[in-house]
Amino acid sequence: MSDKSGGDFGAFLFGFLMGGLVGGVTALLLAPQSGEETREQLRQTSIELREKADAAITDARAKVEAVAADVKRSAEDLRLQSRVILEEGQKQLAEAVEETRKAAAAAVTKEEKKPAAKPAKAAKAS
Repeated sequence: MSDKSGGDFGAFLFGFLMGGLVGGVTALLLAPQSGEETREQLRQTSIELREKADAAITDARAKVEAVAADVKRSAEDLRLQSRVILEEGQKQLAEAVEETRKAAAAAVTKEEKKPAAKPAKAAKAS
């Protein structure tokens, strides 16, 4: 994953928390109630925000772990596929080398079996 998506999540979480805080303060300023009630409401709001943030972090962590497991599984699959391809290539190369050796040996044997070239008859000088 890129660093950008991690930054996007951080920006989202920051915006989420700030929005909750601004909404809570606005509600407190606009709602007439006693100081004790206001403090209790602030306490409850902060607990709710903390729980939501924890849930968001837990969810994000689970998603990251799932993606990491997927990437690891894909990398392992690619490693196995490349190993198979490499082994097949090595086998084909070995077969080609062996065929070349046999062809060279056959050519040498064929050349050795040819009768020696007879010298051309000397032209009679008259």
